[in-house]
Amino acid sequence: MKRLLGRPEAITTVLLLVAFAIAAKSSPYFLDSVYLLKSSTLYVETGLLVLGMTFVIVSGNIDLSVAANLTLCACLCAKMAEAGLPPLLCALLTPFLGALLGFFNGYVIVKSRLPSFVVTLGTMAIFRGVAQIQLGPGSLALPEGLKGIDLWKLGPLPVSLVGLLWVAILVALVLHRTVLGRWVVSCGANPEAARYAGLPVGGTTILVFGLSGLMAGLAGLHIGSRLGYARFDHATGLELDAITAVVLGGASIFGGKGTVLGSMLALLLMAILRIGMGVANVKSEYQLAIVGTLLVATVAAQNGFARKSSTAQR
Repeated sequence: MKRLLGRPEAITTVLLLVAFAIAAKSSPYFLDSVYLLKSSTLYVETGLLVLGMTFVIVSGNIDLSVAANLTLCACLCAKMAEAGLPPLLCALLTPFLGALLGFFNGYVIVKSRLPSFVVTLGTMAIFRGVAQIQLGPGSLALPEGLKGIDLWKLGPLPVSLVGLLWVAILVALVLHRTVLGRWVVSCGANPEAARYAGLPVGGTTILVFGLSGLMAGLAGLHIGSRLGYARFDHATGLELDAITAVVLGGASIFGGKGTVLGSMLALLLMAILRIGMGVANVKSEYQLAIVGTLLVATVAAQNGFARKSSTAQR
């Protein structure tokens, strides 16, 4: 039991159960499985960003440009379709473009030796600015062949939700069961020690940001398909939701610690909170304040448990 309570996901799991119970008691509409499954597709883009952000934060970095990367990829997908490229080719190229933008972030961070916060703050503005230059203040519709992925079903489950879960399993295997995953954790825990140990710290950083960009590209493809059009202001502020979910899931903001399971549980917690507050008619500004308070309280509780555990081991 002590081992389970000591895991980084423990607090998130307890909060998840409490939030589910409160939401279920607050409104009978919350337990409508059809509504819940339909609402789940709204969180697929955030989920993809969370998976990439988990790697970035565990590696000791931060990526503020993921939502802007998503937006630019969605706009480029719409422009490629408008230029006459087949829908399948557009769908294949969009995640590839997202990965390229992510690799660009990683390359600049490694070569300039600037903090990832500074570099991605700059590329966030660049990516969204390029998206606005491409489409202007209006929107651009996607062809029918690229629309409606959120409506596809696999039995009772939305295809996009099933796809997110498979991607999460794959990403978890890479982070927790491969050499690359161990490099990411080592670089995040102590980059100088990792460098002296002969680990490719710079290459690992570039790969991590490339993966984050790939996830953003997939999310850009999904949001364009779900909404049926692309705009330069898609997903504004979604990078903060992704960072919140990863930290809420037990990852250390200083790197070296974090799990995909914890991040996905935190995403589920945030989704349940927002859906529950939505059916209970809680105003959006209160929802934001409650999620922010939850984040601060969880991080404080995790730090308290960590200090207590450290003191007990001495």
